[in-house]
Amino acid sequence: MKSFFYPKLAWEGIRKNKQLYIPYIITCIGMVTMYYIVYYLSSSPAIDMPGATTICSMLGMGCSVIAVFSLLFLFYSNSFLMRRRKREFGLYNILGMGKWNISRILFWESLIVAAFALLGGASLGIALSKLFELLLINMMKGEVRFDFTVSPEGVLSTLLIFGGIFVLLFLNALRQISLSKPVELLRSESVGEKPPKANWLAGLLGLGILGGAYYIAVTIQDPVTALAAFFVAVIMVICATYLLFVFGSVVLCRILQKRKNYYYQPNHFVSVSSMTYRMKRNGAGLASICILLTMVLVMLSSTTALFVGMEDSIHIRYPKDVNMEVELENLQAEEETTQIRRSVQTILDRHLAAPENVYDYRTVVTSGFLQNGVLYNNPEALTGFQEKADSEVVLTFFVPLSDYNRLMGQEQTLAEGEALIYPFRTEYTNPTFQVNGGEVYQVKDVVNGFVDNGNSAMTIYPTIFVFVPDLEATVASLEAKGNFSGNGIWQYYWYYAFDLDLPAAEQREIYQELKDAGVPSSGHVECLEVERADFYGLFGGLLFLGIMLSIVFLVAAVLIIYYKQISEGYEDEARFEIMQKVGMTKRDIRKTVNSQMLTVFFLPLVMAGVHLCFAFPMIRKMLLMFNLWDTKLLILTTAACFLLFGVLYAIVYRLTSNHYFAIVSREKE
Repeated sequence: MKSFFYPKLAWEGIRKNKQLYIPYIITCIGMVTMYYIVYYLSSSPAIDMPGATTICSMLGMGCSVIAVFSLLFLFYSNSFLMRRRKREFGLYNILGMGKWNISRILFWESLIVAAFALLGGASLGIALSKLFELLLINMMKGEVRFDFTVSPEGVLSTLLIFGGIFVLLFLNALRQISLSKPVELLRSESVGEKPPKANWLAGLLGLGILGGAYYIAVTIQDPVTALAAFFVAVIMVICATYLLFVFGSVVLCRILQKRKNYYYQPNHFVSVSSMTYRMKRNGAGLASICILLTMVLVMLSSTTALFVGMEDSIHIRYPKDVNMEVELENLQAEEETTQIRRSVQTILDRHLAAPENVYDYRTVVTSGFLQNGVLYNNPEALTGFQEKADSEVVLTFFVPLSDYNRLMGQEQTLAEGEALIYPFRTEYTNPTFQVNGGEVYQVKDVVNGFVDNGNSAMTIYPTIFVFVPDLEATVASLEAKGNFSGNGIWQYYWYYAFDLDLPAAEQREIYQELKDAGVPSSGHVECLEVERADFYGLFGGLLFLGIMLSIVFLVAAVLIIYYKQISEGYEDEARFEIMQKVGMTKRDIRKTVNSQMLTVFFLPLVMAGVHLCFAFPMIRKMLLMFNLWDTKLLILTTAACFLLFGVLYAIVYRLTSNHYFAIVSREKE
C-alpha cells in the first residue's frame, strides 16, 4: 500500500463525517484554549497587584478542574463518534482490511484531530490570553500593562495534558474496535435497546438519595458545615439525577403509551415509539445535560452575586477607613487608650488629616449559645457547643449605655438591672437576659441599630449587643459567678475607628505608619483601602473563574445536546423514511420532531431549576462566609441567570432540532 493510503482514508473519514467531527474538533480546541488561558493567568507577571496571590491560587485550581473535566467529557463525546464510525470500520473489515489496518486509520484520525486541537487551541489561547488578562486586571481594579508575553510552561503543560488525553482516547477507540466482531460493527448503529422496563428499585433509590441531598441543603444552618456538606450533597444529586432520569424517562414513555388519546396521534406515535427503545441512553444524556446546567447556574449566580455585592461586603466588614481594635487587660485602661489616641493624632497631623465619623467605645466580648434568654458560655456548656443548633450560637458584646447614647445620638436611661438589646442578623424576643443563670436583666427595649462592627460582620454567627448602665459592675457580677478569664471566655476590647478624607494611596501610608508605631502589640489595625485589593482579588477572581468554567461546562452541554440529536436522527432515519412512503409529509415530520423534543428536551432545564431552588439555602449559607448577606441580590442574580440560560437553551433546542429534522426528512446533504 502507498505510504499515504492510511492518512488519506483517515482524512476522508473525517471529511465525510464533518457534521460530527467539526463540532468535536471545535470543542477540543475550546478546551485546550481555556486550559492555556487559565494556566497563563495563574502565573502571569502582569497580575502583581494586591490580591494576586488569592486569584492565582484559585486559577491554579481551575486548571485542574478543566483538565479533569476535559478528560471525562472528551471520552463521553468521543463515544458518539465511535458509535457512528463503527459501521464504516465494520465494512472495511468485511472487505478484507484487518484490525491492524483499521487501527492505523484510527491512529491517523486521532493524530489529525489532536493536531487541529493542540495547534489551534494553543494558538488561539496565546492570541486571546492578553484579552483575558486585561479583563481580569480590570475586574481586580489593577494597573493595566500592555506588554504581550507567552508562557512556555503553559504551552508545555497544555500539550502534555491534552496530548495525554488524546492518547487515551485513541487507546479506548482501539479497544472498542479490537473487541468487536465485523458483524457487530456493521450493526452497531441499528442495534437498539431491548424494550425497557422501569427499574422501580433504581427509581426509589434515586428518590431517596435526592431527598437526602435536598434535606441536607435546606436544613443545615451552620455555614462551615454547609461548605463541607456541599460536596457530599453534590455527589448525591449527581447519582440521583442519573437514576431518576433513566427511570423517569422509561416511566414517562410508558405512561404516554397508555394514554390512547395522546399516543395514537400522528404527531406523537412515532416520537414516543422511537424514544421508548433508547431510554437508557436518552436518560443518561438528559441527566448529563441537567447536571452541567445546574453547575453553570450555581457557579455563575453565586459568583455574580458576590462580585455585584462586593462593595457592600467591604464596607460591612470594614465600617470605617481605619479600624482599630485593642485588647485590654481590664476595663480601667484609660491611660493606654489615651496614649493610642495621641499616637494616632500625631501620625494624622503629619498628613494634615483629621479623623471623621469616629467610633470610640469599650466592650466586653464573649460567645456561647442562647436558650430562652440565657447565654451559656461556661466551659461545661462550651464542651457541647457543636451539638447546639446554629441559631442558638451567638457572639455577645456588652457595651456601656453611655457609649451607646454618644454614638447613636440617644438619651436612653436604664435603671439597675435593666438592659437594652440590639440583635444583629437575628431576633430577640425574650423579656429578660442573663448569663449562666446569674443576674437577670430586664430588657427595657430592643433597639434597631448600633454602629457597625467589623468583628460582628466577620463572624458567621448572629450577634447581640447588650447595653448596660454600668459596664464595670456588670463584668464584676459576671465574673463573680466564676473567674473564667484564664479560659479566654471574657475579653475586653476598645474599638477606635474613623474615616479619612484622603486619597487611597495616602490612607495606605497612614495605615502602615499606624502598624509600625501607633498600635501596641495587643492591638490590631485594618485599613479599608488596603483590604479592598484582596476583596477584588477574591471576588473578581471567583467571578472570572466562574465565567471560564461556565463556558467550558456550557459548551459541553451544547455538544451533548447536538450529538444526542444527530445520533438519534441517524437512528430514526429509516423509520421516518418508511413513514414518508406511507404518506407522512415533511410538515408531519416537523410536528413529530417538535413533539419528541418538547416531550423530554426541557426536562433537564426544569430539573436544573428544581436542583437550584433546593440548593439555594445551602449556597446562601456558604456565601455568608464571604460576608454576602444580601439575600435579595442573590435571588435576583439566580433568577436572572436561570432566565438567561432558559433563553439560550431554547435557542440551542431550535438549532439542534433543525439538524435532526434535516436528517430524518432527507434534507441533509
